[in-house]
Amino acid sequence: MTHGGPAREAIRPRTMHARRRPRPTPAWWRDIAGVLCWASVLVVVALWVSGRGFQTLVTGRADLLTSLGRLSGLVAADLLLVQVFLMARVPMIERSYGQDELARRHRLVGFWSFNLLLLHIVLILAGYTLRDHNNLLRETWAVVTTYGGMLLAVAASVALTVVVLTSIKATRKALRYESWHLLHLYAYVGVGLSVPHEIWSGADFTTARVARLYWWSVYGVALGAIVVYRLALPLWRTLRHGLTVREVIPETPDVVTVLLGGRGLHRMPVRAGQYFVFRFLDGPGWSRGNPYSLSASPAPDRLRVTAKSAGDGSSRLARLRPGTRVAVEGPYGRLTAERRVTGHVAMFACGIGITPLRALLEELDYRPGDATLVYRAHSVADLVFRAELEQLAGRRGITLHYLLGPRLRARVSWLPEGGAWFSSDADAVRRMVPEVSQYDVYVCGPDRWMDAMCAAVLAAGVPAGQLHQERFSW
Repeated sequence: MTHGGPAREAIRPRTMHARRRPRPTPAWWRDIAGVLCWASVLVVVALWVSGRGFQTLVTGRADLLTSLGRLSGLVAADLLLVQVFLMARVPMIERSYGQDELARRHRLVGFWSFNLLLLHIVLILAGYTLRDHNNLLRETWAVVTTYGGMLLAVAASVALTVVVLTSIKATRKALRYESWHLLHLYAYVGVGLSVPHEIWSGADFTTARVARLYWWSVYGVALGAIVVYRLALPLWRTLRHGLTVREVIPETPDVVTVLLGGRGLHRMPVRAGQYFVFRFLDGPGWSRGNPYSLSASPAPDRLRVTAKSAGDGSSRLARLRPGTRVAVEGPYGRLTAERRVTGHVAMFACGIGITPLRALLEELDYRPGDATLVYRAHSVADLVFRAELEQLAGRRGITLHYLLGPRLRARVSWLPEGGAWFSSDADAVRRMVPEVSQYDVYVCGPDRWMDAMCAAVLAAGVPAGQLHQERFSW
């Protein structure tokens, strides 16, 4: 492994500008975001009741089915807009929940929205069939071909079905990240194509002024959030800071570090432990963004990312040339110093998961002897930043443990084969970090390893509020 001058330079203090620290995230942001989500559903139900939705439940089977179908469609549309807000990178939401929890909530809301959409279709068609004394196939054809915006609604349903199918875990594993990300953008297509159907055929749009005002307002705010936070803000930061590739440094045969320079980076609101979505403007494929964590504490004149070859996006990093321009979205993520509650720090990394933790070790405030890093890798050759970590450990008094070897096959564990002599996973945590319950614990690595690692940390007595993790799986 070779560590060139720029890589070593990344852990030296800089004095040319004082870097502006991001403001702490107010705790009430999370509460407000949750309340607004539930309030939107309650408003939709209230509008349905005010539109005689409840009264029509008892006027006959056809009206019962149609009214329930209307309600399920309205709630499905509202949850679809909630998904848009979850994808829009709104700071209140992004900084309150973090990437891993946001992804879980986004997936949960998405499946509920899709299931309610299917229920809406079934109930509406069944109600109309009873009302018109028709058979189901003829009624379906009549609805699709004669009702306003229905052909677009069918296209919207197809687009949303593609998004849902590619969100299933087994399907995600079969797709490259770039392909999955492109297909996932069909959610925006689904939202856009569903609007004409709601305007031309939805009772709330055609007859109820208050309901029409509500729906136009939330659609407008959702569109504004997308334009501001997914388009305008990334474009402004890209142009303002003018990031370019300075140097590409091989760390191991399949891991590469990219050093980035730019203007006024001390004004960028970024912390160690966060990540950006990068687009390297070097030719075909530039439009596909890839998320990479900072692998060094951000400095006033440069950023550093390190990635393992795991797809088209990360593989092309090794072929980047100095001077390549870079477009960025971010910073994102909550795996930062802001979440600390104690004066002691323990970090558990596996594989390329060392990148955000290495940056945190550099930036966090702790006394010599109050920080421990446990680094799990397959072999010595796979230890990324070994020289830097040992230099940092010597300078700041970090206790450093390497756990090397193949994955333990006898059971699901965070330990390698050679660690099987510990009585349990939790025992290994306590042995390596005595009094670990008094530590803030940061964990980063592959999903299955993190599952075992977090379970062991909690079993070792660490309170849940002192365990910090963020998963970057898609």
